[in-house]
Amino acid sequence: MPVLALKRFLPGWKNILFAVLAAALLILSFPDFEFWFLAWFALIPLMWAIDRERGSTIRCFALGWVFGFLFFTGTCWWLTYAPIRYAGFPWPLAYFLLFCVTALVGLFPALFAAILSVFLRRFGSLAFLAAPFVWVFTEFLRYWLTGNNWNAIGYSQAFALPWPAACGGVILVSFICLLINSAIFTCLMNRTDVVAFARRSWVMAIIGLAGLVVIVYPFGFALLMEDGRPKPPQIAKVIAIQPNVPMEGLDSQKWDQLRPRQIDAAESELKKISEPSTTSSEHALVVLPESPMNFMYEDDREFSSYINDFARRNTVSVLFNSAEPDIATGRYFNSAVLVGPDGRKAAEYDKIFLLPFGEAVPGPFAGIVPAFVGTFAYGNKYSLIPVGDAKAGVMICFESHFGELSREYVRKGADVIIEMTNDGYLGPTPVLRQHLANAVFRAVETSRPVLRVTNVGITAYITEKGEVVNPAPTYTEATRVWSVAKSDGSQTFYVKYGDWFAWLCSIVTLGLVIVVLAARRKTVAITDS
Repeated sequence: MPVLALKRFLPGWKNILFAVLAAALLILSFPDFEFWFLAWFALIPLMWAIDRERGSTIRCFALGWVFGFLFFTGTCWWLTYAPIRYAGFPWPLAYFLLFCVTALVGLFPALFAAILSVFLRRFGSLAFLAAPFVWVFTEFLRYWLTGNNWNAIGYSQAFALPWPAACGGVILVSFICLLINSAIFTCLMNRTDVVAFARRSWVMAIIGLAGLVVIVYPFGFALLMEDGRPKPPQIAKVIAIQPNVPMEGLDSQKWDQLRPRQIDAAESELKKISEPSTTSSEHALVVLPESPMNFMYEDDREFSSYINDFARRNTVSVLFNSAEPDIATGRYFNSAVLVGPDGRKAAEYDKIFLLPFGEAVPGPFAGIVPAFVGTFAYGNKYSLIPVGDAKAGVMICFESHFGELSREYVRKGADVIIEMTNDGYLGPTPVLRQHLANAVFRAVETSRPVLRVTNVGITAYITEKGEVVNPAPTYTEATRVWSVAKSDGSQTFYVKYGDWFAWLCSIVTLGLVIVVLAARRKTVAITDS
């Protein structure tokens, strides 16, 4: 009997295979495969499986979980690299911990499938037009509950079609991908109840109209971006250093070798831009990335003297990653420190969004689980740094994942965004381009260039439209020189209104849930009477 009872809650094996196929197709749309167009129809097999199991919410939930578990495992397997390589974890343990995480995150696609099955029983096959709203709701819920929305479906379009994000963020691109999936699937179904339902359902008519507006508006916005405004004058040069510092084996001897090499690379580029053909009024900024060299400007007097002397000697500003003391907590901030041409500290940004379990342990786990890198203090100020007459906001590593950070920078007057990161701990894996995809969306959402300076790659200039310009090869020493200009101060719809679209999708989804529950209660009341 227990086995028979369990089978009632398990989807059919063919439907499970459809969920597996959907996960495989979506994995292929992300780096390092990057068949981005697959995201437009990758979810059709999952939708088909949900439709076939629509009579059971639990079985649909299981289908969504299988899909989510496989997708997140297949795109985030690189999380095992650091524990195995640097922490000495046995690989079975590392993968077990990965499976625990992806099993939990898989609950959000499972919720999508469960809600969609409920809508199917109430609204019929055209409920698939509500699927984009439900998907965005579950992605947004994942962000709020976990503080992480890594590899939201929209990120698959980073190197192809990121521009709608200027209107509604990356989550709007997720919506468009789901809308294409839903439209194709609905057309392929070719069922008579589709037409019948469309005739009597004003709810679905509104949803369809909303979907049309969402698609048309970003296209119009993109056309507006192609105006004939003159380019603003360049007022500063940024010299990006990709030092390729190794993740292990560092000692004082190697430290003494690596630090001068970074400075020599910077001075070599400074000599080139100081030639007579270069505009003398341009300010120069040297940016060193986050790296395992662990600079401590405030506490390490030898290092502070070294970097101050370099800035004075070359009349440049220097931006670098440093552990800076927090007097209030006795801990350290993960900071970006700017030293000006006068050899003095000019600005500091303390990282606000710390990597969970890497740089800080979330409240419920504090004192129980150790942080892998260290326990840092949280910053709380959206500090801008001067770059000549322009202003820059700084994102340190994982922070490029948070649109609200770059958005707040632009609201405060940032002309450019600088990202300092080190993905070396995660090895030559898909994380390098997945992380780059995050930065692409931050550029498009804010219509500000993102200057990405990394330790092992991918160092690149990302334009306001999301174009990745002249990326440096990975795991090599490299330098790049970029020009910076003041922006015109304009703000995108996303900068002005933030996650408005995600909230809209959440309201629509919850509204439909209320309609279904009310109808069910009415039916029960009629039956009882």
